[in-house]
Amino acid sequence: MEFPDTIPPLLIEFALTVAFSFVVGLEFRRYQRMNQYKFHFGSTRTFVLIGLLGFILYTIDATHVLFGYGLLLLGSMLLIYYWRLSLKGMLSLFSALLALLIYLTGPIVSLFPSWFLILFIVLLILMLGEKPLIHRISDKLANEEIVTLAKFLIISGVILPLLPNEPIAPMMPVTYDKVWLAVIIVSGFSYLSYLINTYFFKSRSLMITGILSGLYSSTVATVVIGRRAHHLAEAAPFVSSALIMATAMMYIRLLAIIFLFAPAAGQRLLAPFLAAILLSICTVFALFRFKDDLSQPSAAGTIEHPLELSTAIVFALSFMMFAAITQYVTSNYGGRGLNFLAIVVGFTDIDPFILSLLSGEFTVSASAIVSAVILASGSNNLLKAIYAVVLARNRSVTAAAAWLMFLFAASILYAFKINA
Repeated sequence: MEFPDTIPPLLIEFALTVAFSFVVGLEFRRYQRMNQYKFHFGSTRTFVLIGLLGFILYTIDATHVLFGYGLLLLGSMLLIYYWRLSLKGMLSLFSALLALLIYLTGPIVSLFPSWFLILFIVLLILMLGEKPLIHRISDKLANEEIVTLAKFLIISGVILPLLPNEPIAPMMPVTYDKVWLAVIIVSGFSYLSYLINTYFFKSRSLMITGILSGLYSSTVATVVIGRRAHHLAEAAPFVSSALIMATAMMYIRLLAIIFLFAPAAGQRLLAPFLAAILLSICTVFALFRFKDDLSQPSAAGTIEHPLELSTAIVFALSFMMFAAITQYVTSNYGGRGLNFLAIVVGFTDIDPFILSLLSGEFTVSASAIVSAVILASGSNNLLKAIYAVVLARNRSVTAAAAWLMFLFAASILYAFKINA
């Protein structure tokens, strides 16, 4: 927040403390009335006084000893208050903790930037106003999801900082931390897709399956939808649209990952990938113009849990394997060998190959690396077209298969143009 220089900083801090304490006090009073609490702690004025007490004691004593004594006194009073309520069977600490947090508003105003102060107050207001939503989320959240979140925090916040930033081996020009960072990023996208799929779209259409599963893995999405399409010969627009959207999501996911790893490569891939995304979406809209009056069919199948330790280890090993193969190919066969390798890799899992390619230091040009990324994603589209035709065994996937083969051909031509 910017204020005129003529206003004393102390006055600004005082006003902010009073204003934010007052706002939280108003919301707390509404919270009490909404929940019909017979016994409650204070009112709006009480919260303003607590905020002022913290601000004044923190300001008048540079050693902040008085502020500490005030905190101790307030905490003792709240402890007595809680003890009296516990005798009546009311065991919630929420009101007491909220009062202690309001006492800290003055120091926060003085010490922290304005964005942190606003975030702090907004969080308090949301905790008061969204109690039903928080309870619903708590009731729906499976116990194992907390363990899963702990796993993600461990692999990202504990393991990653411990890994050295040095090459693994001469034949593998990627560092330990880059390998694990790739695991975290890919797992993060997969985990997001898993959570949305599990908790928001339990009953979903083919299109939702294509979008969510495509964010996880467009190849998995193609297999799921292709199997379902075997019994949906009459719903061709829906089936093909879902398959095309799964591929569009693949390009979105790849763009996001590439920009996180190699922004320079992301800039060069932005135009072709955005073209593929936009043209795919336009194709979906065109297909829906020719649909019959049939309702959109549902899709069976679920996304597997993405944060199993075995999955992370397999991805890391794949990453290192592709890094070693890429090093050998580029050292002996140059850019043309890399292009051939990219087409072959497209028939496997392209994420570890692309990330290893962007993370390592190989003896090829930046254009060759961009070309390889385009070829790998293009040949993966050819693989998905084959999967769709073989699994569906009817005309419901014709439009999607034709579009995927068109994307493969366009990738070959674009890569040839880059290397020309």
